[in-house]
Amino acid sequence: MSNQAEAGYVVSHGRSKAFYERFERKSELQHQTHFCPGCGHGTVHKMLAQAIDELGIQDRTIMIGPVGCGVFTYYYFDVGNVQAAHGRAPAVATAMKRSRPESIVISYQGDGDLSAIGSAEILHAANRGEHISVIFVNNAIYSMTGGQFAPTTLLGQKSTTTPLGRSAKAEGYPLHISELLATLQAPVYIERVGLGDNKQVAQAARAVRRAVENQVRGLGFSLVEILSPCPTIWKMTPVESQHWVRDVMEKTFPLGVFCDRTREAQAQTAPAAAPPLERIPEILGVVGAAEPEFSATQARTAEVDLEVRIAGFGGQGVLLLGEVLAEAGLDAGLEVSWLPSYGPEMRSGTSNCHVRLSSAPIDSPLVSAPNMLIAMNEPSLRKFDASVRPGGWIIYNGDEFPPECMRKDVHVLAHPFTHLADELGDARACNMTMLGALLEIAGAVPQASIDAALHRLVRNPRWVELDERALERGRAVCRESMVEEVTR
Repeated sequence: MSNQAEAGYVVSHGRSKAFYERFERKSELQHQTHFCPGCGHGTVHKMLAQAIDELGIQDRTIMIGPVGCGVFTYYYFDVGNVQAAHGRAPAVATAMKRSRPESIVISYQGDGDLSAIGSAEILHAANRGEHISVIFVNNAIYSMTGGQFAPTTLLGQKSTTTPLGRSAKAEGYPLHISELLATLQAPVYIERVGLGDNKQVAQAARAVRRAVENQVRGLGFSLVEILSPCPTIWKMTPVESQHWVRDVMEKTFPLGVFCDRTREAQAQTAPAAAPPLERIPEILGVVGAAEPEFSATQARTAEVDLEVRIAGFGGQGVLLLGEVLAEAGLDAGLEVSWLPSYGPEMRSGTSNCHVRLSSAPIDSPLVSAPNMLIAMNEPSLRKFDASVRPGGWIIYNGDEFPPECMRKDVHVLAHPFTHLADELGDARACNMTMLGALLEIAGAVPQASIDAALHRLVRNPRWVELDERALERGRAVCRESMVEEVTR
């Protein structure tokens, strides 16, 4: 029996189990949050944690943290936590819920996050009826970044970017998110509540619990908008800011239920089981494609770790080169990523892509330190030459390697690959001659997989035939270069 029980005390309020025992964001003051005195986030956190406790879903809950004052949810909630980029919490929540449908996914956002840069994400997540619960904390200002006006800032309200007060003519009208989303057909529950007095706080707690419970019941998209005080940025005392929520904010953002389809909503059915692996080729429509002369199991026995940066001008086939390599890696049973990057000009603009092939899981698609660089022109060479890791390779489309780019700790193959392709019939096949050289050096992907990838990506038989000859010519140039290097 506890000392409190022996003394006859009954604990009616205490720390929720959904909170960590200590908040370790800072070495000191680990018993309290970082929120300013009177901030509504702390109150909303307690409501949400209590709902998680009461519904018994702590082990199933995934919290999607925002950018803004609520950013540190992962320091407070002892649940699954994912940090999203600014405004992207609904998109991340969608991915979490669809990939882990048994989880309870809660997107927690402020008005500067959800109603500004994140407006497209929340609109389309609601329109799709994603089975997530959204907690939208609206204090009508950008708080964390110093008090700029937000989409929800009231008319006449002063901020650092509207020192004379927001005007409809210059900044438009306050954005009513709850009313806007309530016009959609998919959401099942949308309510606006406030933290203006104890009665409002009690109603807000009920709404938060209901939004989470709707997801537990599998009913669909729910959002609770909470009008919240911000004493520091509003330059008010905590009591004054609470009264301002009730007496001023509520006139612009009236409280109430704007959408409630929970009675007629159908519970989400369990997702269909994933198809067996042997059916994947049929589903992807690649049945009958050229079969590799090896099994995926055999491919994984060899260690592969290829990080490739391919760079050139738009129109040189940079992205296609990367696609063929990535597709061939997939065909060979390897882990693969392909990430394109190109300028707005497309044709003649800068273009590059990142390709990773590995026998182990890939942690990131970014290739910041490639072990293989394909530079299709001199500007690309000069831009990425220094990033190649020691021991790596640089394949350069040029008559000779610029002396000022020469490094003693990397291997270099410089050749006029465009001329090679032109001799074969079309200079545009330069990308495939360079891919051939890469394949000869790396030895990571069987030729059968390359052939299969070409047939899937290049539809014109004439181009397939030309690309196959270009690949072999690039391989041959690489072999000849290596022989010359050995005989020197």
